[in-house]
Amino acid sequence: MIESKYLKDNMQNIQRLLDIPALKHFEIKNLAKLLRLSKIREYNDGEAIIQEGDRDPWLYFLLKGKITVKKEEHEIIKIDKKGEIFGEMRIIDSLSRSASVYADGPTVCLAVDTSAQEKLSSDEKKLDFLLLLYRIFAEYMSLRLRLTNDELVKAKAELTQLKKEQSKEKKTKILTRTIIK
Repeated sequence: MIESKYLKDNMQNIQRLLDIPALKHFEIKNLAKLLRLSKIREYNDGEAIIQEGDRDPWLYFLLKGKITVKKEEHEIIKIDKKGEIFGEMRIIDSLSRSASVYADGPTVCLAVDTSAQEKLSSDEKKLDFLLLLYRIFAEYMSLRLRLTNDELVKAKAELTQLKKEQSKEKKTKILTRTIIK
């Protein structure tokens, strides 16, 4: 991994943050706070960004490339959309990382150090920053929950279909045995 120093809250960097879909509706002062706690991290293909079980304080925004999320070595999802957030669950619930995340090809992320709030000068700024993070989390969690619901409905429909086919095959075997006797 190649890592920058903490970013400066200049207009050029703020403008780059405004290009991230999850951040485009936020006030410039809040984005400046986010920048002061952020670094740019570059990863090579296959390199671990997050390790399942770790307890690090980093939250990530995908800027370029693709990531693969795995739990117990089972692939959960591939993400390649600029601005996607990952690593947020650890920040919300304070538990260890629930999955591993790997770079799938060259990948660039904005990494936010959520433990570095001491870099913000007042309690009010810290509170504003936390509110910003939780608003971002809420929006993404809502989208992900909707996608999970859609996948669950699809899986249940497939399971129902498989059970019908299995039942039909069972009836056919019983009928065939009855006819042969």
